[in-house]
Amino acid sequence: MLHVSGPIAVVVTGVITGNRGASHAMSDTTRRYLFDFWSLIDELLNSILFLLIGLEVLVISFNVSLIPLAIAAIPVVFMARLISVALPMAFVSIKQRFVKGTVPILTWGGVRGGISVALALSIPFVTERPQILAATYAVVLFTLVVQGLALPAVVRRFANPARVRPD
Repeated sequence: MLHVSGPIAVVVTGVITGNRGASHAMSDTTRRYLFDFWSLIDELLNSILFLLIGLEVLVISFNVSLIPLAIAAIPVVFMARLISVALPMAFVSIKQRFVKGTVPILTWGGVRGGISVALALSIPFVTERPQILAATYAVVLFTLVVQGLALPAVVRRFANPARVRPD
């Protein structure tokens, strides 16, 4: 009747509730329970997603000829991430000042996994699917293992020591 999108309305409601509602209309206890609930749901859905991805890996055939493509995809995606972080920040930095090292930390910390693999696995069985899967799995594996494990060192290297407290 209003000619608006239901999914977009739900997202807007979530943003308003999470940003404004939590600080203006909820007690500390309610806020803690609400955010703990949604954190639990997030963890459960991520666990299910990675379980399904792991089961899918068992049926994917490994092709050694795709290793060069998989290795080449890593720096390409990393450079794309650098551009996608640095370019908007260059425009925003005209009015907003950022802490030193923000671009390298955001670029290196761009760890992703489940959604990328799920999207690649959802591609229909076309001739390019094995190449897309190999590149996606290589990039996700690199970001989770190498970048994920090295992120604390990158933060220590680029962050302002006065503002960052060690865990």
